Amino acid sequence: MTTDHSASLEAPEFGPKEVVYQDAHQEIYSITADFGDFQKQYFVRDSGLRAGIVLIKNDSVLLVRQYRILVQGLSWEVPGGRVEENEAPEQAAIRECAEETGLECRDLVPLVVYQPGLDTSNNPTHIFHTSHFHQLPGEYRTPEEVQELSWIPLADCTRMIANGQITDALTIISLLSYQVLSSGKK
Repeated sequence: MTTDHSASLEAPEFGPKEVVYQDAHQEIYSITADFGDFQKQYFVRDSGLRAGIVLIKNDSVLLVRQYRILVQGLSWEVPGGRVEENEAPEQAAIRECAEETGLECRDLVPLVVYQPGLDTSNNPTHIFHTSHFHQLPGEYRTPEEVQELSWIPLADCTRMIANGQITDALTIISLLSYQVLSSGKK
């Protein structure tokens, strides 16, 4: 027996989008959805596309540590960040990796595309992986952004997720997706 998972709720009609706040990195707007029998007001934070990359070397993943205000401390993360205007997600992942690690990636393989929130956060995220990279000449990593780099075995990354040492959603989704992908190849 198959289950029909299609929505029985008709798509709502939307009122005008009213920008509440805007800066160079985000826009927050209010919008009302009219479902016929009821209305619902949403406040949406739109910060655009993001991209990240899982770099692999000998069953280890390159993680960077950056200060994050919401945890008031350093956070282990995969390299990644905002996709700039007129930039493809793959190009952004390559650029962000170079900026944060001094490594230039090539032969990126798409891993997963996900949306961190479905009601109030518009931030589609593209994750790639590769084991093909080389060191760029000169100093790329800026100490005020990235405090530390470390190659960490994938199995240790999973333990770090379980014990709360890795809490960044992009990083958790990236590492667990890569783990599933790599375990399917064995």
